[in-house]
This record gives sequence, structure tokens and C-alpha cells, in this order.
Amino acid sequence: MVHKSIPSVSVNYSTNGSSKKSNELGMRVMQERAYEKRGEQYLLIKSPPASGKSRALMFIALDKLNNQNIIKALIIVPEKSIGASFNDEPLTDFGFYWDWEVEPKWNLCNAPGEDGGKVNSVRSFLESDDNILVCTHATFRFAVDRFGIEAFDNCLIAVDEFHHVSANPNNILGNQLAQFIARDKVHVVAMTGSYFRGDAEAVLTPADEANFETVTYTYYEQLNGYEYLKKLDIGYYFYSGTYSDEILSVLNPNEKTIIHIPNVNSRESTKEKLKEVEHIMDELGEWMGIDPETGFDLIKTSKGKTLRVADLVDPSKQAQVSAGLKIPEQKNNRDHVDIIIALGMAKEGFDWIWCEHALTVGYRSSLTEIIQIIGRATRDAKGKTLSRFTNLIAEPSAEEDVIVDAINDTLKAIAASLLMEQVLAPKFDFVPKSPQNGPQEGFDYGEDGYKSAENNVGVNETTGEYQIEITGLSEPKSEKAQRICKEDLNEVITSFVQDKTALERGLFDEETVPEELTQMRMGKIVKEKYPELDEEDQEAIRQHAIAALNLTQKAKEIINSNEEGKTGNTALIDGIKKFAMDVRELDIDLIDSINPFSEAYSILAKSMSEDSLKQVAAVIAAKKISLTHEEARDLAKRALKFKKERGRLPELTAADPWEKRMAEGIAFLQRKASEEADG
Repeated sequence: MVHKSIPSVSVNYSTNGSSKKSNELGMRVMQERAYEKRGEQYLLIKSPPASGKSRALMFIALDKLNNQNIIKALIIVPEKSIGASFNDEPLTDFGFYWDWEVEPKWNLCNAPGEDGGKVNSVRSFLESDDNILVCTHATFRFAVDRFGIEAFDNCLIAVDEFHHVSANPNNILGNQLAQFIARDKVHVVAMTGSYFRGDAEAVLTPADEANFETVTYTYYEQLNGYEYLKKLDIGYYFYSGTYSDEILSVLNPNEKTIIHIPNVNSRESTKEKLKEVEHIMDELGEWMGIDPETGFDLIKTSKGKTLRVADLVDPSKQAQVSAGLKIPEQKNNRDHVDIIIALGMAKEGFDWIWCEHALTVGYRSSLTEIIQIIGRATRDAKGKTLSRFTNLIAEPSAEEDVIVDAINDTLKAIAASLLMEQVLAPKFDFVPKSPQNGPQEGFDYGEDGYKSAENNVGVNETTGEYQIEITGLSEPKSEKAQRICKEDLNEVITSFVQDKTALERGLFDEETVPEELTQMRMGKIVKEKYPELDEEDQEAIRQHAIAALNLTQKAKEIINSNEEGKTGNTALIDGIKKFAMDVRELDIDLIDSINPFSEAYSILAKSMSEDSLKQVAAVIAAKKISLTHEEARDLAKRALKFKKERGRLPELTAADPWEKRMAEGIAFLQRKASEEADG
């Protein structure tokens, strides 16, 4: 069987073991970083799956209960299964001052009954002498609704998987959180592996977010500091026909795999989920019965190996199979299970360290969900050196009535892939090139060291930070803009790659000038996202975000075209250095002139049939829209900047497509003004 999945990105790590080492208090790097901020009233921890967020919270909560006059800690999780992450831990055994102990009756995730029916237990807890409670988001929402905001004064409210919260007025938990912050009588610790929502809604209002001190620990730091996992591949694979007939093209039975079958509302679904699972098992081999203890299906492959398959899709098996997956003494047994098949389960908080392949069928409407699924395969485990995520997607077909939906699914898969590349990249620290610059402590500038006459690229292996000098780069002035450029560029990039117009034009419209995407579309997104900032700060954020995206894309292009196939852990930084050295000068105009989606298109062209590609391009070309008044105004503004720099206005006859486009903007406004005057 030929495995045809084409990785759109392949990231290599140095596995230096740093993220798994503990200090004298039993804290790993991320936990120590979070604990340093334990005195903050409002704390936001952004850290990937498996980095130890649950334990970090235990350290902080215990300090607040013992040293900061906090009387109760309420840990709220999105679903019952995640409650197990907050079971008792003998932290003193590892050097900490107190143990984490939750009275069994106060872990409401383990209690029978509905979330709403547990509200009285929350009241009993508040009236008791005990000080730690674990419950679901839903139980907490009902309790706040019933007892009011005041009932929780002097408590710590710790929200796990914080991206479930939204600033949208219809989001109850988001509303309640805003009221808690307004009253200012609680402490809040919020934790998430992806501080953005799949639906592009803001998690917090800018005013509320300003109250939070942020602790960031990147995917790059996490994976670079592992002992075993050296490489992560992420890609999509298009198929025609039925996915269950094609699944062995991307499913390797020898890899520990979680398969997420398609949502019943997606095009990929046959609407018969149980039959889909049966079909996958048939493709794998001969069914040999069920393990009586765990409920796992036993399947013998053509090579004689017996696979243990956990079916979490069939409701009649779910309880036994879920329990079978959680047998404590099997946690470190690699051979306990080989393949897990799920639909809505095995995503957030699901811990199976041996998973080597997360195979997801059909698009996922939420980028957050994709990041959570990929997180299942990024655990470190002995003997596991490679992990991968594959999104199996139905190829758009010319006969389909739903061609537009099919194209949307394709665009979402590409957006997710682009975002993950960014999430997995190191942290970029962009600095304007200046004669006053010099080498920064902790950064390695390569064999020849720092060169004052060139644009330098430095690496700090300890912090996972890459410092890149760019000529003409705008610097953020306000504190908020500086924080965004340092901490939140991925949130800006998320909004950009989710912008359908930008994606469609960048991928399939050859006439699109890159600056229309990098300056206008990205500029519009930044303005809408941060309306309270002035134009200078908005432009600085735009430049930093597009630099982060485009430098990752150029590095990826260089890695993918490298004939020697270099894939060492320095491949990304080598790609960026090569790009910086190959150009006369790394400046912001050059970065703006790169189409952020060109490398994604070249990968798409390899993984989709030529006919489908033409079909998609034709549909998008037919939707071509003329210039809007707002876009013309934006072009005219940029034309004035052009005039300041060049001493003349852009010309319609210019050979440079971006100059021509700016001139078209002026001509459009002149034409409209003339029409109104004649009107």
C-alpha cells in the first residue's frame, strides 16, 4: 500500500529534554514560568496540550489558598472527562510545600446526574470548610445564575480550556466572567492551548483582556524540549469516492492512530456512522471478536498482526471502551490499544501518549478543534520519534451541486494547515534594522557572528525565540501594541487565514497583487480587530504579522525545494537565513510583495487532481468583485505614502502591478467624485 499523504509542513525539533526537567519544587519549565506570576489577580496561561497546565494550576491555586487570602478554588472544565486531570497529586513528594487534595464529593465531574442538578452541591461546597471544587463549565454557569456573582467573592475561579469563553453577548460564561471582573472580588486563572476560537469571535473584550497578565509557552519550546519526539508532519489528502475505501492510503496499521470520522453534517459523512466504523474495520482485516475486559474489537491484518481497536462511536460500546482506555495500570503499556475510532470524543484533554497519527476525516469548522486534535499526537513517549496529523478531505467534483461548499471545506483545511505552521514555528522577535543595533545577549548569530552591515538572524535556544532584523519595519508605540507584537501575532494571523476573500484570491487568482493581501486585507483585519489603536500602531501590528507569516512560508518553500532534503532541527531557521541572505536587503516592502499563499498552492497542486484544481479556480474567478469604495480609499492612502517616498503619484501605466493598483484606487475615487458632481 502506498501512503499518499503529502505533508504541507514538516517540523523538526532538537529534543534537548529541557521541557521535561523539573526544578527543586517539582515544576517543569512552563509551570515554573506560570508560578512566578502566581501573585497576579487575573492570569492567562497560553500553553500547548501536554505541557502540564493542570499541574501549573495546582501550584498556583495552593499558593493562593495558603498565602493570598483566597478562601476557595473552583476549577471549571468544559467536559466531565477532563475533571480527572485534577485528581489528587502528592506534590510534596517532588519538593512542593503542599499536596493537591480534592475531597471525592467535591469533584462533581465524577458525580452522577446532570450538570444543572449539581448546583446545590456548589452551594454546599461554598458553605463547607473544604476549599477545592472541580466541576464543568455548565454546572458553574447554572450556579452563578442561581446564587449571583457575590456568592463567589474571595474565590479563585480557574477556567480550563478558556477558548470556550467568548466576548459575544450570547456566551453566558463570557458574560459572567465580565461581571466577575467588573466586581473585582475574585481571582481568575484562565488556561488554554489555543487562545482563539474557531469561529473567529474574540475570547474577551479588549477592556477585560487588559486586566490579564499573560504567561506564554509555545509549541516550539514544548516540542524542542522533548526527549523522544523529533518530527511532526501536518498535511491534507484529497480523495474521490467514499473515504472508507481510500482510508488505507493514509492509514498505516502499524502506527498508533486516532481516527476521527466525519461529522454527520459534513459532505464526507455517509450519515451511517456505525457502518463507516464497520467499513474501516473491514479494510483493516478480519474481525476476531471483542476483548471481554476492555470492549476493544480485535482485528487480524493480512500480515497476521492482531490490532486492538477502541470504538468510541457506537453508543452501546462507549462506556466499556472508555473505561478500558482509562485502566490506570495500562497507561504506560504501548500495546494496550492500537487504533481509536471516535467522532466527538478523544479531543480536548484526552491523554494517550503513544498516539503517532491523528487522522481526521472531513473538514472541522473550528480551527481550535483541529489544534486540539493535533495535540493528541504531540505527546512525548519512549520510542516515538515521528508524529503526524492528516486531514482527509473529499475532493471537489465538477458534478457536485455543492461545489461552493466543497471549495469552502478545502479552504478551511488550507487555513488550518497555515495556522498550524505558524503555531509550531518559534517565537519571532522582529526588530527594525538600525546602525545602533548590536548583538543581543543569549542569541546565536551563526558561525560568523553578528554583522553590523547585514540583516541579522539570531536564535535563542533557551527561549525558542528568533530575532530577525528588517529594514523599514515600524515599531509599536503603545504598551498594548507592543504586547500584541510580542504575544498575539498568531491571533492576527488566524483572522487573516480565515479571511475567505484573502485565501481565494491568494490561492487561485493570478491577477491578485500580493500587496492587496499583505497590506490591504491584513490592514483591514488589524483595523477591525484593534479599532482602539491609532494608525501607527495598527500598521506596526500589520507589518509584524505579515512578516511572521511570510518568513515562515518562504522558509518552508526553501526547505521543500531543498534537493538534499535537509530536515534537521535547524531547517526552518536555515530557510529564513538563506532567504535573508539571498535578497539584497530584507525590508518590509519586500516582505509585503510576497503572496502568503503561494507555497500552500504549490502543495495543493501536488495533492489535488488537475481537473479539480481548474474547477475550483473557475468557480472563484466567476465570483470576481470590483473595487469597493473602502478599498479605493485605502489604496489612495497608500498612494499618498508612495508619493511621499517617490515624489510622484502612482501611474496607471506602471509596469509594477502594485503601483498600477494604487493608481486604479485614485482613478476610482476621481470617477466617483465626478459622477456625484454630475449627479
